[in-house]
Amino acid sequence: MTETKDVRPGHSDVTTEGIRVRVGAKRVEEHNFPDPSKNIFIYQVVIENLGEEWAQLESRRWCIIDADGDQEIVEGPGVVGEYPALEPGESHTYQSFCPLDTDWGSMEGHFTFCRRDGRRFDAEVGRFFLA
Repeated sequence: MTETKDVRPGHSDVTTEGIRVRVGAKRVEEHNFPDPSKNIFIYQVVIENLGEEWAQLESRRWCIIDADGDQEIVEGPGVVGEYPALEPGESHTYQSFCPLDTDWGSMEGHFTFCRRDGRRFDAEVGRFFLA
C-alpha cells in the first residue's frame, strides 16, 4: 500500500510497504559545476524503515522533467555508491544533485528494495520540485 502526503510544497513524503521516503530540494546559487550555465539543485533523501521487515535498497530510477517538459530517465545501482540495509526502525539519509538547463523542474521515481526472502518491491518517491 502506498500513502502519500506532502510535508510542504515542493517536498515529497511517501510510504510503500513500510519504507518511508522523504525528499526535499534547493537550488545552489553559486557552484563550480563544469558547465556554469546549468542550474544545480541539491536534494536530500531520508529513507526510513517503518515496517516490521528488513529491507535493502538495490537500485534507483528517477524521472527528471525540466521546465520545458523535456524528460530524462536516470537508473542505476544503489544510491551515491551505497546499498543501505535497514532493520525496522532504522533510517538512511543521503544528498545528491541534479543539473538542469531550466530554472526549475521536478523529479520522481522509485527505489527497488529486496527482503531477506528475496522478494522485491518498489518504494515510490513522490514528485518533488527543483525550484
